Amino acid sequence: MSPHRLYPRTALLVLTALNLLNYIDRSVLNAVQPLIQDEFHVSDAQIGRLTTVFLIFYTLAAPVMGPLADRYSRRLIVALGAFAWSGVTLLTAFVHSYDSLLIRHTLVGVGEASFVTISPTFVADLFPESRRGRVLGVFYLAIPVGFALGYLVGGYFGTRYGWRAPFYVGGGPGFLLAALMLFMPEPERGRFDTLRETPERASVLGLARNPAFLTATLGMAMMTFAQGGLLVWMPTFLSRMRGYSLLDANQLFGYIIAADGMIAALLGGWLGDLWLRRTKSAYYLVSAASMGLGIPIMMIALFDRGPAMVPGIALAGFLLLLNTAPLNAAIINSVGAHIRATAIAVNLFVIHFLGDAFSPWLIGKVSDRSSLESGFISTVVATALSSAILFYGMRFAPPVASTQYPTTERVNS
Repeated sequence: MSPHRLYPRTALLVLTALNLLNYIDRSVLNAVQPLIQDEFHVSDAQIGRLTTVFLIFYTLAAPVMGPLADRYSRRLIVALGAFAWSGVTLLTAFVHSYDSLLIRHTLVGVGEASFVTISPTFVADLFPESRRGRVLGVFYLAIPVGFALGYLVGGYFGTRYGWRAPFYVGGGPGFLLAALMLFMPEPERGRFDTLRETPERASVLGLARNPAFLTATLGMAMMTFAQGGLLVWMPTFLSRMRGYSLLDANQLFGYIIAADGMIAALLGGWLGDLWLRRTKSAYYLVSAASMGLGIPIMMIALFDRGPAMVPGIALAGFLLLLNTAPLNAAIINSVGAHIRATAIAVNLFVIHFLGDAFSPWLIGKVSDRSSLESGFISTVVATALSSAILFYGMRFAPPVASTQYPTTERVNS
């Protein structure tokens, strides 16, 4: 394989590995929540607040990172962010109170915001528009697999060596990958884009008049509300409400998310690219349909106490994860290359502010007053809203031309 073809795949591999570590670190907390509660004697609402605080500062940092990435080296910002969040993760060794754990989560949120805001724009400039669904399917494969590994690593090491141990396992490799990122050439911004940059696509103020961006963002916000709440609370739900041990709950949910995610992320991106040949709204259609089909399955997964529960969790997870690649491709294609990092920063601010920044706390609050089952009702409502918004957004999808690989790769060192 020629160096010109090898480079984008190598860069995609390094970015995907960093994304994997990013989500391992997030889900380790979910796996060891009962252990933290036992040590610090905190309520469900307080344990949910850890994720809320992480996402609030993550969300507030994103609008700062986006404009920086649109002006300066994305490669350097991604590497520095990875060094920062990996270092703070290892500092978990010095956490001996609930308040210090809260501060630790705040700092990790700021570090991870740099990566999640910038890396999709880097990936988008590595491959043609017509392949973005599949490529983003590979990149975002790290979300479910990372969450799954976080549950497995957290469940195994946490129950054997204490809840701090899994954070050390997840923090170390980030330094190596951050160093590798420093040597990656940076692709030219927008080198594969075919649409002209209208005011709605090329300016920050134009985002408020860009219906393709707005509907994809709002649909993703409701999806994030549902996914975030379920991912944070499902191991605790299985342990507390369905009689599983904490280790078994984490292993069961971890294996389900891993299997669902590997298939759904790749299949969703492939379906989006396949249907893109027939309709410009393909990415919206795949996302809207998967969310809509997931609603009745979620009801079975969350409220059935019989043999249908585990298959229901597996199928619901698959449908909720199927939209990951196409919906992110819709966001990227809705704006021009030179404000793409800023647009993703705005998108992150909205989806987390309206989504998973508050759903874990809200579910925990309802659980303290009633039950986790009652708290999960909000995730079903959010899924229905996501599907409706995305079906409406189909009419605003921008046309995307089919492009081929250039004969030479143009990169900026």
